[in-house]
Amino acid sequence: MQFLLAFIVVAPLVGAVAALLPAPPGLKGSSPDQAVLRHGVTVTGAILLATIVLAVGFDHDHPSKMQATTDISWIPALDVRIHLGVDGISLPLLVLTALLTFLCALYSYFKMPAGPSPKAFVALVLVLESGTLATFAVLDLLLFFLAFEMVLIPMYFLIARWGGAARQAAAWKFILYTLLGSVIMLLGLLLIGLKSGTFDMVALATDNGRGLTSSVQVIAVLAIGVGLAVKTPMWPLHSWLPDAHTAAPTVGSVLLAGVLLKMGTYGFVRILLPIAPDGMHTFAPYLAAFAVVGIVYGSLACLALVRPGSKGDLKRLIAYSSVGHMGFVLLGIASMTPTGVNGALFANIAHGLITGLLFFLVGAVKDRYGTADLDTLSGATGAALYGRAPRLGGLLAFAAVASLGLPGLAGFWGEMLALFGSFDPAEGLSRPAFLTFMSIAAFGTLLTAAYMLLVVRRVCMGEKREEAHRIADIQGYEFAAWTPLVALTVLAGLWPAVLLGLTDPAVQKLLAGGKS
Repeated sequence: MQFLLAFIVVAPLVGAVAALLPAPPGLKGSSPDQAVLRHGVTVTGAILLATIVLAVGFDHDHPSKMQATTDISWIPALDVRIHLGVDGISLPLLVLTALLTFLCALYSYFKMPAGPSPKAFVALVLVLESGTLATFAVLDLLLFFLAFEMVLIPMYFLIARWGGAARQAAAWKFILYTLLGSVIMLLGLLLIGLKSGTFDMVALATDNGRGLTSSVQVIAVLAIGVGLAVKTPMWPLHSWLPDAHTAAPTVGSVLLAGVLLKMGTYGFVRILLPIAPDGMHTFAPYLAAFAVVGIVYGSLACLALVRPGSKGDLKRLIAYSSVGHMGFVLLGIASMTPTGVNGALFANIAHGLITGLLFFLVGAVKDRYGTADLDTLSGATGAALYGRAPRLGGLLAFAAVASLGLPGLAGFWGEMLALFGSFDPAEGLSRPAFLTFMSIAAFGTLLTAAYMLLVVRRVCMGEKREEAHRIADIQGYEFAAWTPLVALTVLAGLWPAVLLGLTDPAVQKLLAGGKS
């Protein structure tokens, strides 16, 4: 198990280097491009298999315990260690990352985005996977920062080299926002490490802030929180996200929404809640306020984009919907209760599955129609996907109702638990304020339902015209890439204990200062 976790983190880097080397003659297939794309599928598939073995071998009776740990001294002068481990909080995120990266590699094998050499594309995707997996597996603050930053460069190039219109501006906006936030976050991490005498996240969580004064905790939460909020993204630090999603290739959007946004909220749960509880207590009402503004703002932006005549882009609409959905995650964290934090972690996974599926589907619609513009898609009587490509239309409607939080699907539980956490926040937080936040967030769920149903109406419904050109329904490779996301969305919705059974004991221990 110890070797397995280290393999999961390091193997994508080895695969990235191998992708840049010439393919052996016997493995080239019909072309070198096909060989390197097949290499991407093989490496990400091996990582997914190793992650599933790790999940099966995980001690599910003690999910609050750090397992598969590696702890090696790296920089003794600063007490920085190569410390890896996995518990019930990080395990689902590791599996989600490995799954989405494999599905993206599989999709790209058949539908490579237009751009430069596939060699660079596959190598960048593998470096991105390694950085993301490391973020969820490391237990040292400085290693966390390095892994957190490692994903920025590959995502920048995926947008800038394989993206669509305005890709250069979107890529620059992405890198500048996230780098600025990261510099501020590094100052907060250094403050915690130097004041407490260690960068070890497990030791700091067990200490539960007792070795840090309240003023140090407040400054640390402010600095680290800004960096995490940019990546989440929290309103009003979100403005890089719609541009990045609109310009990114399909697989770039899937990884950005499904995996990278989770790194910010994971940092709030893993670092700030247990290590600086007094600082979090000070900022929790402000975090909740920004969260609910983001929920309503994201929904109103989507309603504006879906309105006829607004020339709204469907990818941009899904990006703004992510601002709202991640608002529920932040609201659950801000409640500082086991119920709210469990809801936040559940909503993280649900958003990764559902929004990843939505971006796959929107990419498929754009490939078939040549545009994601809603006015062009809807035309005079609607794109009529139900009549012209019934499986594609039905799947888009499924993803839309899952995103709006329909009971029985994964999107429902996280939002409901986040609202429950706000109904009865942690001791010392203003209950009237959080009841107000809960009411505003609940209103946001109605707005979400409104814009998602309007999307289904405009894109899927309408009269099927005989003169309209035929479009292909779901292809075999699309069916293979999307089916796992559909199945897991249904499974998590009908059997939420699969996730909550893992996260709840770990969250209880985290909030109790390392005591089970």
